[in-house]
Amino acid sequence: MIVVLLDYKAPIEEIDRHRADHLDWLRQGVADGRLLLAGRQVPVTGGMFLARGTKEDVAAWAATDPFAVHDLSDYRFIEVAPSVVAPGLEALKS
Repeated sequence: MIVVLLDYKAPIEEIDRHRADHLDWLRQGVADGRLLLAGRQVPVTGGMFLARGTKEDVAAWAATDPFAVHDLSDYRFIEVAPSVVAPGLEALKS
């Protein structure tokens, strides 16, 4: 599993102009079985998502995010191998 941290590098007004397309991109990731979870950081300085795949595959997919296409955010990719999960989240271990 890959944890992806987004750090906005554009004004929030510019982020908001592309948010609908970004959300559509995330929803397609869920539909494709690639994306597990996504959300904004609090305070709103970026976001994060969990994705299935290799770090390289997830990085290539993230490059198609409208926030990346329009150079609005920096991305950090962290590979993790979950070993302890809460009941009901066992699928995250695979």
